[in-house]
Amino acid sequence: MKVLLLMLSTLLAFGLPASAADIIEVSIYADESYPPYSYKENGEAKGIYPAIFSKAFERMPAYKVKIKPVSWKRGLMLMETGQGLALFPPYNRPLERPYITNSEPVLTEQVVAFCSENSMKGRKYPATWPDDFHGLKAGVNAGFNIGGDKYKKAVKDGKMFEDQAPSNRSNILKLLLGRIDCYVNDRLSILWEMERIKADGVYADNSQAIVEAAVINQEQAYLGYTNRDNGRYSYKADFMRVLNQILIDMKKSGEIQKIVEDVLSK
Repeated sequence: MKVLLLMLSTLLAFGLPASAADIIEVSIYADESYPPYSYKENGEAKGIYPAIFSKAFERMPAYKVKIKPVSWKRGLMLMETGQGLALFPPYNRPLERPYITNSEPVLTEQVVAFCSENSMKGRKYPATWPDDFHGLKAGVNAGFNIGGDKYKKAVKDGKMFEDQAPSNRSNILKLLLGRIDCYVNDRLSILWEMERIKADGVYADNSQAIVEAAVINQEQAYLGYTNRDNGRYSYKADFMRVLNQILIDMKKSGEIQKIVEDVLSK
């Protein structure tokens, strides 16, 4: 009896494990077209961020988390309307996306411009973005707010032109075919998709030669939470607090960097 009482008091001191009925089911949305960071394969979310968050969610026993891949534009709509709890991996855009509250930063990505060699003839590179790219058409992923304020102004003033496509692959194929002059996105994401285009035999011999023309900036990526849910997710504050601490610990231990290396080596 004494042993039983001791065990009970220990459980009460540290918290009883949640029963199946107490576990909260949560859906987190992921960009389905941003390899190698986040993409859809056979209906499942794959890539660097799903791998990181899957490990983090395993350490949150009060929650059963399902990662659901969606198009980026739909993911933003779910955040803006409060129909979804969270989406990854947005950059910090408080003015353009006031409906999103960011988590602890997860990774730092390097945004670059890859351009056709033909479009850069007579221009220096590495070049200064966007001043050295006037007159060119830049491809971006639909729903991405990327390139910076000076670039946006150059487009508005007619000094540059923007063309949107739904994914990395579609933009890279446009670049290879000469339909756009440059493609702006994360460096690793572009290189990863170009290797797969070559492996798929799509990279034809007569494709445009491509060069890395400019490093634009570095962007931190987050898990973005809706702040338009009007209390729909009563557990949100606890979820955010617990996950933030887990992400901090994973970064300090080097675990996140190891996950990145493991995903890219496959």
